[in-house]
Amino acid sequence: MKRIVLFLATNLAVLLVLSIVAHLLGLDTYLAMHGGSMSGLLAFAALFGFGGSFISLLLSKTLAKMSMGVRIIGQSPDPTEQWLVSVVQQHAQRVGVGMPDVGIFNSPQPNAFATGASRNHALVAVSSGLLQGMNRQEIEAVLGHEMTHVANGDMVTLALLQGVVNTFVIFLSRVIGNIIDRAVFRSDDGRGIASFVTVIVLQLVLGILANMIVMWYSRRREFRADRGGAELSGTGNMIAALQELKRVSEPLPSQQFAAFGIADGSAAGGLKRLFMSHPPLDERIAALRALATH
Repeated sequence: MKRIVLFLATNLAVLLVLSIVAHLLGLDTYLAMHGGSMSGLLAFAALFGFGGSFISLLLSKTLAKMSMGVRIIGQSPDPTEQWLVSVVQQHAQRVGVGMPDVGIFNSPQPNAFATGASRNHALVAVSSGLLQGMNRQEIEAVLGHEMTHVANGDMVTLALLQGVVNTFVIFLSRVIGNIIDRAVFRSDDGRGIASFVTVIVLQLVLGILANMIVMWYSRRREFRADRGGAELSGTGNMIAALQELKRVSEPLPSQQFAAFGIADGSAAGGLKRLFMSHPPLDERIAALRALATH
């Protein structure tokens, strides 16, 4: 959950900075004065939209290390750390990707994540709480889940989807901003300071709402990653790992993050579900059990 929030927050921040720079340099005004067509505006939106998304993707690994205090395991004499690296290496060979960096971060909650700009230059990190709270079979399943994310290129796909979403957010915010500026602020050309402020506000609001699409994709990919973890380490072990996460996370207050971004194991509905990056644990466990019966 944290890495998804970090990616989305970075993406919104990059878009905001790019929009301000474009306005200060007069790029948006220049494009509007030279053709100002919908196709030109769409091209401008796509350039900045995909630019913001891929900048966020390129920064994802570095920001994750910095924000979560990940310590990369090198030539460690610790037998647990050596075992951890060996499991990731085995999974990487089985799914056909390059060996990722393997790290540990301090957190009492069992947690793990994978990130990176490509399948062959990824980072897989686990929390100290996960190492202390799960047995080795369950940890192997969690690592299989994360390595499936890497093998599926989920972060790249997420960036591409975010780029499409960004494009329409930028496009719509400028179209609506222009209309509001003309109708409310009586601007002659729809490019006054009121229009710029309106565009920035609309871009932030639409960007947050558009993240529902990104979250929908994120929830779907979790089911695929669970299946991958089951294939790599056994369905029973993957189910056991999720059950342990459910046991640990359910007593926590809803505002705290549990492993894989789940605050509790109950099914969520309504508006809350639209902004969830991960399905409820009960649904994930049920999906694996259904898979085991076929």
